[in-house]
Amino acid sequence: MLMRTDPFRDLDRLAGQVFGTAARPVGMPMDAYRHGDEVVVHLDLPGVDPESVDLDVERNVLTVRAERRSPAPEGAEQIAAERPTGRYSRQIFLGDTLDTDRISASYDAGVLTVRVPVAEQAKPRKIQISGGGEARQIAG
Repeated sequence: MLMRTDPFRDLDRLAGQVFGTAARPVGMPMDAYRHGDEVVVHLDLPGVDPESVDLDVERNVLTVRAERRSPAPEGAEQIAAERPTGRYSRQIFLGDTLDTDRISASYDAGVLTVRVPVAEQAKPRKIQISGGGEARQIAG
C-alpha cells in the first residue's frame, strides 16, 4: 500500500502543476526546428488519447488542444495522483513565411509532431537578369 505523509510535498507538487517549474513547464513541452523546407514542432502529450487532440490555424496562430483523463475508474479512491490530468492548450505563432494551408500532423508514442512547410514565396530562388547581350542568373 502507498502512503502519503508529507503535506508540503503535495502542496509543492500542486504549485508546480499550476505554475510550472523551470525543469517542467505547465502543459505541453515543445521542441521546434527548421529542417530543409519545413518547420517541425514536437509536443509532448504522454497518456493523451489521440482522439482528444485538436489542431486549428487562424491568422498564423496554430492552437493545439488536448485532454488527458485520469486512468482511475469513476468512484475509485485515489491513493496517489501525481500525473497531471485535464485540458491543455498551447498557441504557437507562425511566421508569414510559412504555408499554413499545408500543415500536417502525426501522433506517435505520446509525441505530437506538426510539420509546417515554408511558403513558396519565402524559398530562395534564382532570378534571371538580362541585358548587355548576355543573360545571367543571380541568387535572390
